[in-house]
Amino acid sequence: MNTVKGAVTEKGIAISLSGRIDSNNAAEVEAELTKLTAGHAGCPVTMDLDGLQYVSSAGLRVILRLKKTNPELSLINVCTEVYDIFDMTGFTEMMTVEKAYRTVSVEGCEEIGRGANGTIYRIDSDNVVKVYNNADALDDIRHEREVAKLALILGIPTAISYDVVRVGESYGSVFELLNARSFSKILSDEPDKFDWCVKEYVKMLKKIHSTRVPAGKLPDMKKTAIGWAEFMLDHLPQKYGEKLLSLVSAVPEDDHMIHGDYHTKNLELQGDEVLIIDMDTLAVGHPVFELASMYNAFIGFSEADHSVVKKFQGFDFETASAFWRASLSAYLGTKNEETLRSVEDKARIVGYTRLIRRAIKRNGLETEEGRAQIALWTRELTELLDRTDTLVFERNETEVDAKTENLPAVLSFIEDRLDGMGCSAKTKMQIAVAAEEIFVNIANYAYGDGGGKATVRVDEGDGKTVAVTFIDRGRMFDPTKASDPDVTLSAEERGIGGLGIFMAKKIMDGVSYEYVDGQNILTLKKKIL
Repeated sequence: MNTVKGAVTEKGIAISLSGRIDSNNAAEVEAELTKLTAGHAGCPVTMDLDGLQYVSSAGLRVILRLKKTNPELSLINVCTEVYDIFDMTGFTEMMTVEKAYRTVSVEGCEEIGRGANGTIYRIDSDNVVKVYNNADALDDIRHEREVAKLALILGIPTAISYDVVRVGESYGSVFELLNARSFSKILSDEPDKFDWCVKEYVKMLKKIHSTRVPAGKLPDMKKTAIGWAEFMLDHLPQKYGEKLLSLVSAVPEDDHMIHGDYHTKNLELQGDEVLIIDMDTLAVGHPVFELASMYNAFIGFSEADHSVVKKFQGFDFETASAFWRASLSAYLGTKNEETLRSVEDKARIVGYTRLIRRAIKRNGLETEEGRAQIALWTRELTELLDRTDTLVFERNETEVDAKTENLPAVLSFIEDRLDGMGCSAKTKMQIAVAAEEIFVNIANYAYGDGGGKATVRVDEGDGKTVAVTFIDRGRMFDPTKASDPDVTLSAEERGIGGLGIFMAKKIMDGVSYEYVDGQNILTLKKKIL
């Protein structure tokens, strides 16, 4: 028996069609469709074919005529057999035709991840499903698939959804993650792997942040954050609201990728490969926005109630706090407490702004618990605003003890930055050779027995040149004035020293020195090839 039902909604005309459309009833079906769409020519039409079992060429002609009067026609929940008919006749190229989705249950399944837009469950040893909070999530799923593919193309290791399913009243994306374990699970079950988790967590974070994204491919997180700050104008004293908006607006534009929800439940170890998942929050922007969401995941959400992080991440607040601080230190390449505290404060400003807005939007002001949380975050935010003048921090700089044993860390820091600049292998090697010579020279001669610090900074100028700067407070020494060794002499006639500085000057495209405020500042410049 054939059934046609329909109604006009805010989004257009919704029609459900079941049974068959063939030569015997095509005229009848078309008459029903004409009634439902009368007076609504051009209006979007969504036709749910969940119950349609058969369609002939006569039925196809009915649908084609409807398409001509209502160009925004979509066919959804099409069974495999009927979909094959649409596909072979080219209808899938003319209009949106979506297959019916198989149903998956997550009852009793392990929850392995939870984000702003959905929850991830393991449904068997090979596969996981992300169930979206939004019941009408098909557009969200399409978006996440697109950005995940973009990330994979740009070199970010991630899982790509291979199927869309129905889960209860919502939809889910299915991913293949063979026996993968989240970093949260590893930290909870194997605390001795804490340092390994920090190392791999930060390695992935740096890879993401060093990845440039073509213009227009991902949303701009700064614009989103400005919206958060504008919301707060009505919930903070005027001077604080205005300063917050000014700070966020002053953050420079940045075309590098950020994940947007980067925490240990979204990092998976599959075999010996680390994958990042839950990609629907991908954006571009300054890393302060990323660090803000990280701070919230490990500390911010749990400041009023430390049990929150245990429920969310699977480990206690002490572990979460230690992991946040260790990761921040590794990311910035420094253990200097003043530097770490300064950057953390910047992240907290954005983080608290997001938490307060979220809580108010979710009716937090209507409950005693919600009001207490909002008051705590507001107090912290205003105190930070009193002592913070910028949200920007130097992410391309590290400070280490000027000791030769720190050379591997210095070279690794430089290489991390060069990886995101498109340097050739040859260029990276030449920069490493020159950097080694300069750092070892500082370590051996700048401070004598007392010891001291060395700062290393990597800057990309106009996209064609990279500058590596070394700063120390040791004895004044201008290596650019050192005499070059005579390389034409025989081995017997040659002196032992002087080759390191000579090599650096020869390898680089430019070497400059200045002595400012008691600091030796040596800059090496190299064209990116």
